[in-house]
Amino acid sequence: MNEAAVETSPGPLALAGLRAAEAPRAPAFIVTIYGDVVEPRGGMLWMGTLIECCARHGLNESLVRTAVSRLVGAGRLEGVRIGRKSHYRLSDAARAEFREAARLLFAPPPAPEDWLVCLSEGVRDAELPLPWARLAPNVALAPNREDIAPLDGVLLRARQLDGHGDLGQLAAERWDLAEVAAAYESFLLTHGALRELLAEGVPLSPEDALALRLRLVHDYRHAALSDPRLPRSAYPQDWPAEAARRLFVTAYLGLSKYAETHVGAQFLSPEGHLAPRNDETERRLFRLRREAAT
Repeated sequence: MNEAAVETSPGPLALAGLRAAEAPRAPAFIVTIYGDVVEPRGGMLWMGTLIECCARHGLNESLVRTAVSRLVGAGRLEGVRIGRKSHYRLSDAARAEFREAARLLFAPPPAPEDWLVCLSEGVRDAELPLPWARLAPNVALAPNREDIAPLDGVLLRARQLDGHGDLGQLAAERWDLAEVAAAYESFLLTHGALRELLAEGVPLSPEDALALRLRLVHDYRHAALSDPRLPRSAYPQDWPAEAARRLFVTAYLGLSKYAETHVGAQFLSPEGHLAPRNDETERRLFRLRREAAT
């Protein structure tokens, strides 16, 4: 984002620590817009609305059109021309991928408590899907989660025996936890002021609230999707994921009551304005409220 431009127009974005933030990468940010705003409301958006929304984040029309073309070429977006207007929606593959991301954002499963171990000669030369990690030429390890794709071979379930070995060191060597921690810490630094902003009741325009929420989702999604989501005992004591999660839940709930007004007023699909809220958006908010109350 252009720092000078924000400096001459102070407001919530500066208060939230976004003044010095760089503009997001256009393709990834467009996917964030679709996943957070468009997909739960029917899935299609007019190109003009997309350009206007991205402009608030330092992405000009040329960047947006180029990014959309690349996303179409990569099979991530699909275009539909209605009259003189172009509308775009997520492809089936991208929609399925973001459904998984949305589950992590709005209804995260419990942290795993133990591990899966795969014994197989097929592991030796295979490129292992994340979060599987190789322990030895024919041994691979992953957190025991429902969404883990099993590898071909003998699968075992394992727990660490207390007092035997340094699980944290092993995890740090097999997964890039330092990079994940840096992503969470960057999220906390960038968006931490939102908690105070909302607690103090600083007035927010619907447009400002949506801009803040989109960046919140974009940055948190980047950090959370890079996290291998290991058993808690594998992480260091000062692991920042819990603090980042609390901030995300609090800020998303606080911003949504304003942000969704802007969606209903300005976001256009072939059928007209997108609904400010519907059953799916209410489900997301209900899950976050329930989580915040625990």
